[in-house]
Amino acid sequence: MTIKRTRLATLIPVVALLASACSSAATATPTPAPTATPGTPAPSAATTGTPAPSASTAAAAASFNPDPTLLAAAKAEGALTLIADPTTWCDYGDMFKGYTAATGINVTVLNPNGGSGDEINAIKNNESGGPNAPDVVDVGLAFGPQGVAAGLFQPYEVSTWSTIPATAKDPNGYWTGDYYGVLSFEVNTTVQSTVPMKWADLLNPIYKGEVALAGDPTVSNQAISAVWAAGIANGGSLDNAAPGLAFFKQLVAAGNFVPVIGTQATVASGETPIRIAWSYNALGDKDALAGNPPITVQVPTDGRFGGMYVQAISKYAPHPNAAKLWMEYIYSDVGQLTWMNGYCTPIRYDDLNSRGVIPASISSKMPDTSGTVLPTLDQVNTATTLITTGWKSQVGVTVK
Repeated sequence: MTIKRTRLATLIPVVALLASACSSAATATPTPAPTATPGTPAPSAATTGTPAPSASTAAAAASFNPDPTLLAAAKAEGALTLIADPTTWCDYGDMFKGYTAATGINVTVLNPNGGSGDEINAIKNNESGGPNAPDVVDVGLAFGPQGVAAGLFQPYEVSTWSTIPATAKDPNGYWTGDYYGVLSFEVNTTVQSTVPMKWADLLNPIYKGEVALAGDPTVSNQAISAVWAAGIANGGSLDNAAPGLAFFKQLVAAGNFVPVIGTQATVASGETPIRIAWSYNALGDKDALAGNPPITVQVPTDGRFGGMYVQAISKYAPHPNAAKLWMEYIYSDVGQLTWMNGYCTPIRYDDLNSRGVIPASISSKMPDTSGTVLPTLDQVNTATTLITTGWKSQVGVTVK
């Protein structure tokens, strides 16, 4: 994934705006693993094991040098369980391969297409461990503080902690910002040749029965953010997400909205030829489909909205040391560049850029995202509550 400094200049300062000196990194201390409960049903939808890495992935992973004590403790646990991390999302596929190549530990992904709320519920419902218990979650920003308040996370500061903006992490290490992207329109141009350029275009009658969200807006951060972005383009703001609900009510009334969770498969089949998704997911789909069918990704000209995700280790992680090692890997230069290869802007971008370690082949692929706005945590919390509680009553459809 390629990211050009000039294209990111409008995004990075917002994340780092109030960044101050960060606390020192914590020592990687191995943690005893909790005992799993026997007899727990196997997960119904999981990606198990990790394919062999490519030569380039293996070479990159070889540059990762974790604390030997932590590595040994993680290897003794022998597994890592993640949740809601599709292989095409931010190039997670190569991230899994790289982690396994560097550590020898295979990765299992529960419910790959789940949302942030599903991840939080997975921790709550599996406090005793078992195969359905995730070690680490990757959730929207609003869900980080929620998890802390509910006592669901354990603190951990990675060795690169000081290079992460203070505004992008919990001061006590309970969650850490990992990457962000911008909302876009992913369009199957075989089915729909007229690509919408701005949010209001989606109301055009030519898009009847074609527009979908990439998740359920009562639980999915990606979908919640899409509703908010639509609102910003239609009279709302970072402090007022209500116009987003009004816009989607119009979209439903026009018959243009499809109450199906849009995925790469539904875009490709034509069931949902227009999907509103993070730019990195849409561009990842375009690469994966390789022209069959052709996909155009358009960052709308208005309502440009960026959203950050955060990583957190479950308080009840079955493999706590493998979880810490995962955190070390994804926040290393190798891990951050892997996310960039999947069209995501990593949280340590400023540090990588200042040291000149971003390859030109990566920094050239990102779309124009100038004018993008990023919300504060308080704004995220307010908008999330408004949208998740108001969707069914105001928009009146269930997305599934």
